[in-house]
Amino acid sequence: MPGEAIAAEIVHRHTCRVCDSSELEPILSLGPTPLANAFLRSPDEFAAERWYPLDLYCCGLCGLLQLLDVVNPEVLFRHYLYVTGTSTTQAAHNRRYAESLVARLGLGERDLVAEVASNDGSLLRCFAAHGIRTLGIEPAQNLAAESAASGVETVSEFFTFDLARRLRADHGPARAVVANNVLAHVDDPRGFLAGCRELLAADGLIAVEMPYVGDLVESVEYDTVYHEHLSYFSIASLLRLAEAVNLSAAGLERLPVHGGSLRLYLSPSAGGHAPEVRALEAEERRAGLASAERYRQFAADVEESRKALVDVLERLAAEGREVAGYGAPAKGNTLLNFCRIDTRLLRYTVDKNPRKVGLFTPGAHLPVRDVSALSAAETKPDYLLILAWNLAEEIMQQQRAYRDRGGRFIIPVPRARVI
Repeated sequence: MPGEAIAAEIVHRHTCRVCDSSELEPILSLGPTPLANAFLRSPDEFAAERWYPLDLYCCGLCGLLQLLDVVNPEVLFRHYLYVTGTSTTQAAHNRRYAESLVARLGLGERDLVAEVASNDGSLLRCFAAHGIRTLGIEPAQNLAAESAASGVETVSEFFTFDLARRLRADHGPARAVVANNVLAHVDDPRGFLAGCRELLAADGLIAVEMPYVGDLVESVEYDTVYHEHLSYFSIASLLRLAEAVNLSAAGLERLPVHGGSLRLYLSPSAGGHAPEVRALEAEERRAGLASAERYRQFAADVEESRKALVDVLERLAAEGREVAGYGAPAKGNTLLNFCRIDTRLLRYTVDKNPRKVGLFTPGAHLPVRDVSALSAAETKPDYLLILAWNLAEEIMQQQRAYRDRGGRFIIPVPRARVI
């Protein structure tokens, strides 16, 4: 049986983290699940593995889809294995991001770009290539050290209002505060945005990027639910959050990255929300997006998706086919554990991130091997289940030789399909 979580490592909220309502309806339980980035070093660690509730709730007042069980950030983020620098798709995204923000704000060499949750510094290096001053804030000590070694000044602390005030005093105000895939990770998003506002210059912008709940429910992306992702934002819930700290939405972009994301530009000026932002808010309202009814349908779709994938893998196992995974992403670990896929159906997985190679995935305990295992004579699989499905096109292009010799790919969501 899975080990029990230590009570000190998790707290359960009773109110919505955006609007404080206690009108919270359970939507989907993914079951007790280990932390998605808590990879194991050896089988000796399996028995002591800790599992935590992974349950989605909907706020009846503001519609925010959210986790109420909050794992201590010190447990989640002080040592982190996910890095942004290993994917060519993400690298291209970062370059375009930097170019776009430089052009939007007319950034020059005297300006400062600060990134909260700066990871290994990959994005900030794209700004530095334009001659712009950069500052990273990254609580994961291993990644902060890597970032600093690459030339990006990095503060290894959790971001708070007090830290923002101190950084502003030390470095001056930032023309841009970038927060990619972190707003959804914090239990106090209002306090987080207030800190961003404190660090920001009066003529600057806060750029927040996060997976979009509209894409999550439409494409049945349930595997993007894990303990780090506390909130699954609609534009309506984001606007309510911004207004609470006197920010207006100056612009909006829909992005394909991570299965569908939003990038929202927030301004301290009182100019009101941009027309394209209001248009998406109206579209959500017409579609009934952030409603309990829509989320209940999502939960039913998730169960159908799980069944379809397990049916495919069981059939291939019965036929004696060899199946391996591609990627060891956090989303893959949610999928493996919810679908109860282990080494009987998937012998191992491969990953390009050397930090994960040689480890075992949380819960399912798949060995993580180097990508070169796919061409080794003794381990050539017939099928590859692409766990990092958001990078499927990149992966299939990189594995053209595997495909040319008859290998086939399985995309797991929204419904399993073989390519």
